[in-house]
Amino acid sequence: MRIIEADQVADVRAGEVPAHVGVIMDGNGRWAQMRTLTRSEGHAAAEDAVVATVDACLDLGVRWLSAYAFSTENWTREVEEIAFLMRFDEWLLRKERRDELNEKGVQIRFLGRLDDPRIPEDSRDWLVETAALTEHNTRMVLGIAFNYGGRAEIVDAVRALVAQGVAPEEVTEERLAAELYAPDMPDMDLVVRTSSEHRTSNFFPWQATYAELVFLDTLWPDFREGHLYSAVAEYQARRRRMGAASAAAGADRRA
Repeated sequence: MRIIEADQVADVRAGEVPAHVGVIMDGNGRWAQMRTLTRSEGHAAAEDAVVATVDACLDLGVRWLSAYAFSTENWTREVEEIAFLMRFDEWLLRKERRDELNEKGVQIRFLGRLDDPRIPEDSRDWLVETAALTEHNTRMVLGIAFNYGGRAEIVDAVRALVAQGVAPEEVTEERLAAELYAPDMPDMDLVVRTSSEHRTSNFFPWQATYAELVFLDTLWPDFREGHLYSAVAEYQARRRRMGAASAAAGADRRA
């Protein structure tokens, strides 16, 4: 992907901006290893990238940003690393940064299996407090995928339908979508993954079905506004047919 110059940002602002951007924040551990730091120190370095990404999205007018913070598979990591990742106020959004986002009108939600007993009570309290603090903000939604897995989300939605007594023949895409963690979440237009990995790793498979995928070599702690602008410029340069057979049938359709 070509990194755009600062004088090209105005062109990106003037173009078609994705309503919903997803970011798979990868590379914290490798970033730390390159600097002979601990993996926890690498995670702690991720906060600046999160705030820079939020600021760039606010500047462009993105309505929803979803970030992958902790997956259902991450419980297999070392105990010390997991314990650190549970402390959101020490690595992802310290209190002062959270309060800054609140002042900017950002609503913060946590999406995943939040009732998992492995999540420490004080960590869960912090998630609830943060969501309550920002729930009335309307400028942008920052959805943080925590203890999240795309397959788990779909399984939970199916279980909800079963619990309601919905018959198999009554199950539709619309009814299942209504049971996802955030039913009001718009489909993703753009998904960006850092650190050279070219896969989506169970990141919102339902919502990202038609998303444009952009992969960067940059490690997440080094991700800044310019990278997000460049990813959006790449999105704007692509033709999205959304299942149409040709450009004539679905000319330049965007979600």
